[in-house]
Amino acid sequence: MDAADERRFREFVSARSPALMRLAFLLTGGDQHTAEDLVQTALAKAVVKWQRIDEPEAYVKQIMYRQQISWWRLAWRQRETPMASLPEGVAADGTSRAELRLVLRHALARLTPRQRAVLVLRYAEDLPEETVARLLGCSVGTVRSTAHRALARLRVTAPELADFRLSVSEVTS
Repeated sequence: MDAADERRFREFVSARSPALMRLAFLLTGGDQHTAEDLVQTALAKAVVKWQRIDEPEAYVKQIMYRQQISWWRLAWRQRETPMASLPEGVAADGTSRAELRLVLRHALARLTPRQRAVLVLRYAEDLPEETVARLLGCSVGTVRSTAHRALARLRVTAPELADFRLSVSEVTS
């Protein structure tokens, strides 16, 4: 890698790291350390091919999606978050974004990794079903049914989220 490519990579990392961390945080169900590992792994894989990458952000995001899928397949990565009790309800007026983020984090952690990825890609990344299916290596029907089941599970496990009409950027910022 020459000096110009190294400078371009450093600029990309400093400019896009916060957005990549937010995406990784959602993909990992709110696990900060795993999200950091996901971003670091994706950037390490991207730097190797940096000279040949036309769209760096799209390339790094695709690495993140695929890396998260491969982590799901490892049994030791599939852990559940034990909860002694359900989180307190969130104020209906929407003033407590911190509480909402905690409730959302716990709700996402209770989903399966595939359900979480489908919801993040469909609603946080606003990708069409066909693109999500291609990224996750499944059919469009699987994406639709997984999204339907994940939303139904969220309605049951975190009914307090129904009172909020905030954008994802408001919740994750």
